Amino acid sequence: MEKELLYKFFAGTATLEEKECIMRWMEVSPNNKAVFLKERKWYNAVLLNSEPGNVLAAANKKQHWMRSGVMKFLRIAAMIAIAFGLGYFAQDRDDDGPVPMQTIAVPAGQCVNLTLPDGSSIWLNAQTTIQYPVSFNKHERKIKLDGEAYFEVAKDKKRPFIVNTKDCSVEVLGTKFNVDAYSSRDKFETVLMEGSVKVSMHTHPSETVSLKPNNKVYRSNGKLLTQKIDNYERYRWKEGLICFQDEPFRLVMEDFEKFYGLKIVVNNQKVTKYLYTGKFKQTDGIDYALSLLQKNIHFTYQRDRENHVVYIN
Repeated sequence: MEKELLYKFFAGTATLEEKECIMRWMEVSPNNKAVFLKERKWYNAVLLNSEPGNVLAAANKKQHWMRSGVMKFLRIAAMIAIAFGLGYFAQDRDDDGPVPMQTIAVPAGQCVNLTLPDGSSIWLNAQTTIQYPVSFNKHERKIKLDGEAYFEVAKDKKRPFIVNTKDCSVEVLGTKFNVDAYSSRDKFETVLMEGSVKVSMHTHPSETVSLKPNNKVYRSNGKLLTQKIDNYERYRWKEGLICFQDEPFRLVMEDFEKFYGLKIVVNNQKVTKYLYTGKFKQTDGIDYALSLLQKNIHFTYQRDRENHVVYIN
């Protein structure tokens, strides 16, 4: 696999056909997948540890196969993903000064793992944006999220970890949890795997919901409601799996759009009347996923590859 194509994929500039080619190549052998992960790790390191002006210098230390085309993709992606100085977030620091922010934007069809300044690990799902300070203050660890992320928060009793979304906030000290809060979908949901969290809405910050493991809190009609969780398959997206159980067709298609970076137009309204259950590897591709769904309910589909649109008929 040519390195230029891999870096187009990482930068979010690869075509749908190129993405599918890479996914098929990864499935051929464990060695191919190891190469992919190695290059992804290096790419992330350049983006997360270099200012935009220094990305090229860091990249030039790589082997001679790194050509100018790849550097262009790196430069563009870094300028989009790393926003040093583009925004400042006033925090209660000892020096009362503004804090430069880092912004990570994950393209459709990709998943990124990163480590925050406090040692917390975060997995970002496709089409997710996260913003956090280059260093946390002595009182709190606050970040902003638009999209879906899985957190493994480093324990720090003196500094709560706060995730701010469009409508709600999640506060923890050290725990494992998943937040699904795409502003474009007007959705908020937090699932707790380990530890404890407190959730509040920005409109009623004094009213909090404390969550225990194996439960989730979600927003409905302006209120926070809780529900017990018996199945965690839905939250295995960071493993490269697309899982859904008794989901409406519309929500399944929204996930496909997110994971495969295309637009799906549903012309057959009959399919929207049913609930669907399934599990796919993201690398299986959109055609394989749709073909399995066709076994449960009759529909046909057409692909406009040039415009990256799928029509469900």
